[in-house]
Amino acid sequence: MYKLSTEALLEKAITTPELTHEELVQLLSLPDEQIPQLMAAADTVRQNTVGNAVHLRGIIEFSSYCKQHCAYCGLRADNREIERYRLSSEIILETAQAAVDTGYHTLVLQCGEDMKIAPETIAELTAEIKQMGAAVTLSCGERSYEVYQLWRKAGADRYLIKHETADPALYKSIRPGHTLYERLQCQHWLKELGYQLGSGCMIGLPGQTVDILARDLELMKEMEVEMCGMGPFIPHAQTPLHFGNTGSISMTLKMMAAARIYMPWMMLPATTALVSLHPEGRELALRAGANVIMPNVSPETTRSLYQIYPGKLNHRDSMTDYYSKITALVEAEGRTVGTDLGHSIYTAYHQ
Repeated sequence: MYKLSTEALLEKAITTPELTHEELVQLLSLPDEQIPQLMAAADTVRQNTVGNAVHLRGIIEFSSYCKQHCAYCGLRADNREIERYRLSSEIILETAQAAVDTGYHTLVLQCGEDMKIAPETIAELTAEIKQMGAAVTLSCGERSYEVYQLWRKAGADRYLIKHETADPALYKSIRPGHTLYERLQCQHWLKELGYQLGSGCMIGLPGQTVDILARDLELMKEMEVEMCGMGPFIPHAQTPLHFGNTGSISMTLKMMAAARIYMPWMMLPATTALVSLHPEGRELALRAGANVIMPNVSPETTRSLYQIYPGKLNHRDSMTDYYSKITALVEAEGRTVGTDLGHSIYTAYHQ
């Protein structure tokens, strides 16, 4: 099969997102010295489609309890070494109001799969936050169609549930007792209910290949994903995958750039995992096509306890000071902080 030169492929990438599987693999296989060219192409696509705005979405991690046994996650139910917590509705709403007053237009309510928090409570929180004038993203794991429907009716705009890997065998190995089909069923339900769907994958999982990573991108495009969170795998000592190597920054940047090129409409965050590994992780991500930053606005008393992976970035600034720092970072990159709710442009892009 005829193979384009790197220069020709990048030129094609700027003009069309219609890349073949082989071309995605070629982009992801570029040597490190050609990553700046790939990032520049992605940045051009970003500017031409979603513009210069960077949307700041404040994350409130409101419970570290989880019933699952995911082989990569420090919150897994088997981990007895971490301190668990569960925020009260009052604290969550106080935090949300402070974030909105600071300037955040979207709040992300994130937790482990904590079955002791009633779905009705999360629905009530969602409705209250919507009254504050913010968009609401939920990230609360796998639930029933009826629960997703309840939360959607309460006003939830978006739902983040990463597919983690497009390879069924690898998925089964990292999420014991579950299948990729079940995960995608949840995503189908969310799309049916009208949520803006967020997905994503880890980069550098043991057993992962470049071919699988290309399939990750293809799966997200097939699922009409509107936000894509991708970060390097960081092994946690209290998990079965503690032996794994940390995912590479270079491959993470290649995946982000390829995602922007392949799905130009995408809301693409500069993930915390990347920032945890590199002091300029956010800047690099913005140059690779990212247009979302998700600062942690959780109460300082619990911020360090949500240990999905070790070394997770935990700032000690006040909410307003940290917002100012992120704003300055965005502006130093020649970008602007988004002033609207930052909704998906998927529909408009495809009209």
